[in-house]
Amino acid sequence: MAKHRQSRFPTRKSSSSSTLVFTLLIMFTFVILILLALGILSIPGNSGGSPKVHDLSSIVRKTSDEYVISVDEEQGEQWVEVISWEPRAFVYHNFLTKEECEYLISLAMPHMQKSTVVDSETGKSKDSRVRTSSGTFLPRGRDKTIRTIEKRIADFSFIPVEHGEGLQVLHYEVGQKYEPHFDYFLDEYNTKNGGQRIATVLMYLSEVEEGGETVFPAAKGNFSSVPWWNELSECGKKGLSVKPKRGDALLFWSMKPDASLDPSSLHGGCPVIKGNKWSATKWMRVEEYKV
Repeated sequence: MAKHRQSRFPTRKSSSSSTLVFTLLIMFTFVILILLALGILSIPGNSGGSPKVHDLSSIVRKTSDEYVISVDEEQGEQWVEVISWEPRAFVYHNFLTKEECEYLISLAMPHMQKSTVVDSETGKSKDSRVRTSSGTFLPRGRDKTIRTIEKRIADFSFIPVEHGEGLQVLHYEVGQKYEPHFDYFLDEYNTKNGGQRIATVLMYLSEVEEGGETVFPAAKGNFSSVPWWNELSECGKKGLSVKPKRGDALLFWSMKPDASLDPSSLHGGCPVIKGNKWSATKWMRVEEYKV
């Protein structure tokens, strides 16, 4: 009985297809090499002059025009500056107008009281020498001006207004400070109303002649390379610091993108050496904050 002989045509077809794929791969590789050689295409990485994550020497006092948000004659030029990735921290220059700063101070001034801290065991407020300022809270959505500011904070942080606590206005006189601390909670008592604090926006309402910096002693980076290093107080040189400037807003995150707490967000307020420091703080929660 004669055996059935398979056709060789399918084999030739498969071999032809393999040759075509191989040829296309060689051509594609050749094109990529040409683009790399001409500088049209680059491989992602820290080489070639790209700034490293913890290289703070890339920070500049004023970024290029492409990062400018808007220019207002009364408010000044607005732009956002990345100052750290561990913790994630950003400065929005001229976030508030001079009139808005003065308005918040005038609202708070008649109601200022000795500042307190959160007791990690009970979750309640207590007096402490680690925080020597005075302050008061302004209810969320109190009036049109505050609602406008809160909406601007939501746009800046990408966190809805409903997730924010009421503004806390603080006043630091000469010698007053706030020792390094975390804004996130270490107790269940405070997280019941709106969940864990995820981020903070700190707005500077006045100029400070000397001292009063916001310092991140656990931040990652070569601190001495920042442009304003020589203007910092001794306290300010103990970490990555932001000098208070009226109208500027500092946004930093207390939680990492994976929702874990970020220990590098440890921060404090350096003692005021000369002048008065007014600021307004907004804390944002993971869940909607119940007023």
